Amino acid sequence: MTMQRTLYAFLVALTLSLLGDLAMAVEEPPFKTVLNDNSFEIRDYPALVVAEVTVTGQQKDAANKGFRVLAGYIFGDNTRKQGIAVPPSTVEPATNEKIAMTAPVIQTQKGDEWVVRFTMPSGYSLDTLPEPKDARVHLRIAPPARFAVVRFSGLASPDDVAAKTAELNLWIEEHHLRSVGAPSLAQYNPPWTLWFMRRNEVLIQIEG
Repeated sequence: MTMQRTLYAFLVALTLSLLGDLAMAVEEPPFKTVLNDNSFEIRDYPALVVAEVTVTGQQKDAANKGFRVLAGYIFGDNTRKQGIAVPPSTVEPATNEKIAMTAPVIQTQKGDEWVVRFTMPSGYSLDTLPEPKDARVHLRIAPPARFAVVRFSGLASPDDVAAKTAELNLWIEEHHLRSVGAPSLAQYNPPWTLWFMRRNEVLIQIEG
C-alpha cells in the first residue's frame, strides 16, 4: 500500500509539473547557435533590455531575494507615467503595469554580491518600460555578446554549479577560446518542477 501511495504521489507531482510548465510557457531571449557540441554550445545574443538587482548572501538565498524584488517589479510594483491630459492643468494619475514573465532567471556573482537579472519581453524598450518603484531595480541594455554555454538538469546546487563551471572552463580551454566575463547561472523552470525535468545552464562570455 505504501508503494502504491508513493507511486500515486509521484504521478500527481509529475502531472502538476507538466501542467505547470505548460501554463508557465514564457518568452526566452533570442540567440544564434554558432556551435553545438552535445551539452555545450556557443551562442550569439543580441542587445537585450534587462531588469536586474544586486543582492548579498549565498547563491540560493541571493537568488530568492533577487527573484522576489524583480518579480515585484514585473507584477506591478512600478509606475507607468501618463501624458498630460487636456486641459493642460489636468494630469492623469500614474498607473501600475504588469509585465509578462520571461525565462531564464540569471545569477552572476560579483565579489560578495550577486546580480540577479530578468530579460524584459521583446515588445519593450527602455523608453517604454514602466519605472520601478523599488530603487534597487535597475533597467539597462545588455550589449550583444557571445557566450559559451553548458546545459544540465537537476537542482543546481552550489556544488553542481561549481562542477559545471569547471567543465565549461575546460571546454573553453580545449577549444582555444578566451573567456571575458564571470560565469552566470541561468534557471528556466518554476520551483515546483521535478528535479530531473529542470533546465539549467552555466554561461561564460567569450571573445568573438
